[in-house]
Amino acid sequence: MSELLKINVNGHIEKKNGLSYLSWAWAWAEVLKIDPQATWKAHEWNGLPAMFLPDGSAMVKVSVTIKGDTKECPLPVMNHRNQAIKNPDAFAINTATMRALAKCIGMHGLGLYIYAGEDLPPGEAEAEEAEWAKRCAELDELALVMVEADREGRQLDAIAIWYSTETWSPDVAMKAEEQKYVWSQLREQSALRRAIKDNKPAE
Repeated sequence: MSELLKINVNGHIEKKNGLSYLSWAWAWAEVLKIDPQATWKAHEWNGLPAMFLPDGSAMVKVSVTIKGDTKECPLPVMNHRNQAIKNPDAFAINTATMRALAKCIGMHGLGLYIYAGEDLPPGEAEAEEAEWAKRCAELDELALVMVEADREGRQLDAIAIWYSTETWSPDVAMKAEEQKYVWSQLREQSALRRAIKDNKPAE
């Protein structure tokens, strides 16, 4: 769909472990703007929402019809590292189904470019994952520095680190992912997190 190809999805990309995902809810809303009669369907196998394979893993499949054009997209039920899950529960199957929906909409054109990395050779995909793991190690050190500064009574230094433009990636989506990661590392530092929130610079 040419209309979908023209839409910039950068502000709606979610990143997890260095991988990019498109919000299915936002993607479907964009589809309905173009075709209010659009439909999607999660396929079933003998009344089950997934096809279970001999090794215990499972596949889901979704089809999306936009302006009479139907495309199908199968997807393994995976964990957060994009590895197939054995004996997945209902939550994992539902998550995979909605991811398949977003990907199937992508096959119609919306955000198609964010899936380009999926056809990389395994070595390159592993390299991207290794790069994120390296960044996480750096962020762990960053969180530790902030905690130590807070414990030493230098809370303003910790706050300055958080709001420094040099701390984070210049890419908006990656910055959000990095901040989310560090924020989770500070989950036991309630006073520091509150101070960070209370001292947000005026825009």
